[in-house]
Amino acid sequence: MERNFTEQELVRRNKLENLVNLGIDPFGHRFERTGYALDIKEKYQDITHDEFENRNDIEVVAGRIMFIRKMGKASFFSIKDRTGNIQIYISINDVGEETYNLFKTADLGDIVGVKGKVMKTGTGEVTIKCLEYTHLVKALKPLPEKFHGLTDIEERYRRRYVDLIMNEESRKVAYTRPKIIRCIQNFMDNRGFTEVETPVLQTLLTGASARPFITHHNTQDIDMYLRIALELPLKRLLVGGMEAVYEIGRTFRNEGMDPKHNPEFTLMEAYLAYSDLEGMMDMTEKMYQEIATKVIGKMEYNWCGYDINLTGPWKRISMVDSIKEVTGIDFSKEMTVEDALKLASEHQIEVQEHEHTVGHIINLFFEKYVEETLIQPTFLYGHPVEISPLTKANPTDPRFVERFELFIGGKEFANAYTELNDPITQLDRFEEQLKERDLGNDEANDIDMDFIEALEYGMPPAGGIGYGIDRLVMLFTEQDSIRDVILFPTMKNINK
Repeated sequence: MERNFTEQELVRRNKLENLVNLGIDPFGHRFERTGYALDIKEKYQDITHDEFENRNDIEVVAGRIMFIRKMGKASFFSIKDRTGNIQIYISINDVGEETYNLFKTADLGDIVGVKGKVMKTGTGEVTIKCLEYTHLVKALKPLPEKFHGLTDIEERYRRRYVDLIMNEESRKVAYTRPKIIRCIQNFMDNRGFTEVETPVLQTLLTGASARPFITHHNTQDIDMYLRIALELPLKRLLVGGMEAVYEIGRTFRNEGMDPKHNPEFTLMEAYLAYSDLEGMMDMTEKMYQEIATKVIGKMEYNWCGYDINLTGPWKRISMVDSIKEVTGIDFSKEMTVEDALKLASEHQIEVQEHEHTVGHIINLFFEKYVEETLIQPTFLYGHPVEISPLTKANPTDPRFVERFELFIGGKEFANAYTELNDPITQLDRFEEQLKERDLGNDEANDIDMDFIEALEYGMPPAGGIGYGIDRLVMLFTEQDSIRDVILFPTMKNINK
């Protein structure tokens, strides 16, 4: 494929040829380091400039050249490794003319190795005085201009590798995310949960209300779904006697993209036998606070323009009470579908044909009037049975189920249930979902008869919960867009 190179790119390719002519591999080999930039700076930060005169501390580092100031027979440059930047001083008197001339051909972005003596400059900056200089990798493309970096946000996401080189905030988020996930795993493991893995490819659409991605298995000649949830396989494990299980895994929903949604996302679901809704609330509040304490070190966050305080206890309110607080309408009272449709019409709420139930209309009122007002952490419970097909009904009012959603900053962060373990009722709920599909709900669940059979063996009473890990990371890293916490977010195809 023919390519057009810029003038800078041509200069760099010419330098590559010169390296080859010198017998130097432009793309390097293994290089042993003794330390990293941040560790070295912390190790020597308390030693004064004068004290270094009587020391001979040798360190070996490697990284990408981010800054060069050439000054004749001596120069300063800095390299960046995975921990940060460290300054290097290089002089023709220390490395010799041949090596110094090799260094002078280096460009920003090149990767080099340095062995040298640790010193401090007059301004107190920990610096390595280069004694051995090793070319490792020739960068054939120039880095973005230092002060502007990748200013095109779309380009930052498409070329994440360049964004990570230039943007310290992106690097911080990239390193913080796995620390958060590790903290969650430790939290769950310490409470007796077992982390498991369940299939990504499934033959039925179950576990959530969402449009799926469809693929094809050639050997069996069947269409399969990329999973939209983790729920039913994990609940089968409760039947099997694994009483506390969780999974953190990729999940796929064939839906729109916006700052809070990516078609491919990380979901965590957890199920605990002999627990219930209250148990899931307590566990969730403690888990968020443990992340805040152990990973980030603070309880207050600024997210999407809101000041969020994770200090408990968190507010708990029913869906119908939250609607009553805002609109004055009391949906806890018995009413007909016609009454509810009349209220929806009076409040300019559009109701689809498959939503012609009181429960669906209650949910539509919540979404219009309440959802965006739940700024501080709030457990919103008491959902209508019609929108919660996998949840145990409230024993005192079967119109509603034992379910909660966690809202922070007006957005959903978790979804939890006292799990439905009655196979007869579960089958009825699945059949209602098929009726909704016939009325136009393309997110309705399939009937999973194997799951019904599993429930017939007996599933213990249980609490279950699902967490959107990406949104959780957004809060703790104070990022407004999901694309900033996913290293490689889904992007529009610009080549179409």
